[in-house]
Order: sequence, then C-alpha cells, then structure tokens
Amino acid sequence: MSPVNLRRWSWIHKWSSLVCTAFMLLLCLTGLPLIFHEEIAGLTGAHIEAPAMAGVPARAGLDQVVAAGKARYPDKVMMYMSQEAEAPDLWFLTMGARVDDPKFVSIAIDARSARFVGEPPIEGGGVLQFLFHLHVDLFAGTAGKLFLGAMGLLLLASIVSGVVLYAPFMRKLDFGTVRIGRSARLKWLDLHNLLGIVTLVWALVVGATGVVNTLADVLLQVWQSTEVAAMVKAHAGQAPIDPKTTPLAPMQLAVANARAAQPGMAIAFIAYPGTPFASPHHYGVYMRGDRALTARLVKPVLVDARSGAVADQRTLPWYLTALLLSQPLHFGDYGGLGMKAVWALLDLATIVVLGSGVYLWIRRGRSAQPKAAAAATRAREEAAS
Repeated sequence: MSPVNLRRWSWIHKWSSLVCTAFMLLLCLTGLPLIFHEEIAGLTGAHIEAPAMAGVPARAGLDQVVAAGKARYPDKVMMYMSQEAEAPDLWFLTMGARVDDPKFVSIAIDARSARFVGEPPIEGGGVLQFLFHLHVDLFAGTAGKLFLGAMGLLLLASIVSGVVLYAPFMRKLDFGTVRIGRSARLKWLDLHNLLGIVTLVWALVVGATGVVNTLADVLLQVWQSTEVAAMVKAHAGQAPIDPKTTPLAPMQLAVANARAAQPGMAIAFIAYPGTPFASPHHYGVYMRGDRALTARLVKPVLVDARSGAVADQRTLPWYLTALLLSQPLHFGDYGGLGMKAVWALLDLATIVVLGSGVYLWIRRGRSAQPKAAAAATRAREEAAS
C-alpha cells in the first residue's frame, strides 16, 4: 500500500469511527439486555404462558378467540392476531381505537378455551420498552431509525477501512500480539486491533442487519405502493372497509381458505384490513414454514375481507425477506440461549473496541500537542537566527 493510500484509508477509518462511535456505544449498551429480552421478561413476570390442561384439549375457533378479545375491549377494533411457533396454545391479539392506533393493546387468549389469559406488556414494558425504543429509533420514529441507519453505514465503513489498515499494521507482528511491556497507548492499540479483527464478522453481520432493520418503515411503504397495489387493483376506487361498521368474513373461513392455498404451512400472523401488512379491503394471512430454516420466512395470502375468498398470493419481495431474516439475526434469536451468550460476549468485546478507539484518538491528540509546540519553537528560533 502506498503512503497516499494509507493516509486515505486512515482518514476514512478515523472519521467514520469518530462520527458513529457515540451512537454505536449506545446501541451496544442498550442491545446487550435486549439480547436476553425473553429471559428477562420471564424473570420479571412479563412473559405469559398458557395454563396447563389435562389431555389433548380441542382448539377453539378463531372467531371465538376474536370474540374474547372484543369482549375485553368492546370499543376497540382488531389490528393483528399472531401465534408464536414455541407457544401454540396462545393467540396474541393487537387491538386499537382504529387500525393505525399507535396506542394499541396486546391481549393473550387461550387457543384451546378462548379465554382471556393476560395482557403482556408492549415490547417488554418498563425498562425493556425504554431500551427498545432507544435502541431502535431514539424515540424519534422513522427519522430516528433512518439516522441510526446512517450511523450503521459509517460503522461498516469503519470496519472495512480497519481491515484494510490491519494488514500493513501487522506486517512485522505475529497475530494476536499485545505489547504489554511498552506504553499504555501501544498496549491499547494492540488490544483495539486484536478485538477488532476477532469481532470482524459479527460486527459486519450485526451492523448490516441493523441497517436493514432501520429501513423497515420505508420498505413496507414500497411494498404497499407496488406489490400490494398490484394485488388489490380490482378494488381501485372503492372506499376502504370501516371495521366498526362493515361486517367482515368469519376469520375461521378466511384462514381455512388460506391454508388450502398454502398446504403444509402454519399461520405466522394475520393482519386486518387497513393495517400496513394488509390492504384496505383484505385480510393479510401470513403463512410460515414448519422447519427451523423456513419458520422465519413467510408468504402472504390476501383474503377478501367481505367474502373470505383468496384474492391473491405471492412470494414476498427480496427486500422484505431480507428484513424478516435480519430482525432475529440482529439479536441472535436463531440458536437459543447459547447463541445469545455468544452474541453478548461479542457485544462486550465491541464495546471495548469502540471505547479503546476513542481513548487512542484522545491520547494521540495529546501526544501531538507537545510535538507541534516543539516544532513551532524550533521554527521561531531558526527564523530569529
């Protein structure tokens, strides 16, 4: 690498790192407890489980489940209903004053008896909810997400430039060398480089998936204006369904038709008309695979909300598939508690990398001041002579 290229890459690494470091530290610190959000919710009582029942009880009809939610909140309308693969005995209903109500409520209904079980706190509630919004959007909505996405891009630039600089830096040193007997700054420089290269792949994965996740609102809008618009073209010009006044097709019928259209798949979640995952005239029934590799991939089936007939079905576009895969991968949700522990250790190592980078920049600035002063003094003396 020529000296000119070395200076260019050094400049990219320094300024991309400095600009994003404060926000990356915030994301690493808030992301650490969020890795274990399910375990923390279980310890704090925020996690809801279905009551035990003897034998193999029959399943309640989906319309009975919906009716139980409406009995709990008669003044609210249905927005979503979902079922987690690891909790098949519970249906989670999302209800609001309107289909785009940001102050929605979440209700857990027993899938066997159609009885109310509880109201899990939104996003874990309390401290977890605070950390979640701080981590996802800085309490600034879509603008906050896009800002964090820009910081994520700077992180990726910092990682790539750091890798480029690592090769010439380590040319005369063995891999993993930490020169402890030298100055403190040199020791931290070696640790910074060592931990940086060790966490390289993880940081790239988490950084890239984080950037994709910040684009969720934008990607959904693109999907609505292209794919969904094409699927509901026949309803162009019709007034949207008013869920408070328009009779809707039975949910049991809609889901049965969706299952028939996609045999062998399970229900991931159902979106009601007017929500971002449906159209103003249709249910969005999202089917998922029944295996570990396909459980995170969903296929939408659009069902006419008045008749219950399947209107259209198609594979999700690549960008929404990338989004759905990025969300669990970002928090290490693919491999159980073991993978979460690995994610947490790598997160802690990244915090050290970020902190040491700031320390090295400060120390370098301080050490450069005496050298600059000495050079200026020599220049004045030579001019005076």
